[in-house]
Amino acid sequence: MTDLAIEAYGLVKKYAGRAAVDGVSFTAGRGRVLALLGPNGAGKTTTVEICEGYRRPDAGRVRVLGLDPVSERPRLAPMLGVMLQEGGVYPSGRPLELLQLFAAFTLDPLPADQLLDRLGLRTSARTPYRRLSGGQKQRLSLALAVIGRPSVLFLDEPTTGLDPQARAETWALISELRTEGACVVLTTHNMEEAEKLADDVVIINNGRVIATGTPQALTSGAQRQISFDAPDSVDYAGLAAALPAGCVIAQPGAGRVLISGPVDAAAIAAVTHWCAARGVLPDNLRVQSRSLEDVFLQLTGTALRP
Repeated sequence: MTDLAIEAYGLVKKYAGRAAVDGVSFTAGRGRVLALLGPNGAGKTTTVEICEGYRRPDAGRVRVLGLDPVSERPRLAPMLGVMLQEGGVYPSGRPLELLQLFAAFTLDPLPADQLLDRLGLRTSARTPYRRLSGGQKQRLSLALAVIGRPSVLFLDEPTTGLDPQARAETWALISELRTEGACVVLTTHNMEEAEKLADDVVIINNGRVIATGTPQALTSGAQRQISFDAPDSVDYAGLAAALPAGCVIAQPGAGRVLISGPVDAAAIAAVTHWCAARGVLPDNLRVQSRSLEDVFLQLTGTALRP
């Protein structure tokens, strides 16, 4: 048995002559979380729908657990879990009834009562879906996706609208599924979530893969950042001149200073010396490596997408 749960090679899908997916290739392993990232309109949803078997690619090849997700869907479907961002549930359905129904379609389901308790749905177990809050609907969607102990789990923005406690519990559940050998494909705009959960990252832009690797590999390198809080009234032009060559200073917000580039001991010394000479206290002074969000914005740009 191969360790690869998903194998996608050269996927192409066009709509009205435009390639929404243009030669996408990636693999996803068993017992690993793959974060599929990209701005709006990048081709993530179409790529995932091809892997789920809801769309047939115009070109390329995909296998999920060794099966064609379209022609062999009846064999594959019982091994898949799909969490939609919204919808897909009968409005009058109640969480307990829905979980019991989904459990009846699988050979070895998780206990419905256990999921209700774990995801904080016990008190709303008999509440019609249409009357649930946004967060409750989101948690129920996750419960319905995982109750069959899927071998491959597709999650679309799993923690949107959740409070911190529910988000932490969702992350813990995803980590447990990975430990048990499931392949989890996560699409999210929450870069913190992707960086925390993902073993592997694929970044798509304009229908093409532009970067792959582990979060650590994508964020590694010589470039670091110095950040601190200080009065917005201070003119930092002099500090920019005092920094070592290659360092760039920016003010992303009122009272916030960010220095990026080849940050080293000399750069830190220049900042503290300059501030001390002017009586400026650099609050929350930090030196850190680039985050996944920094890399994502660098690769895909900062312009807003429709």
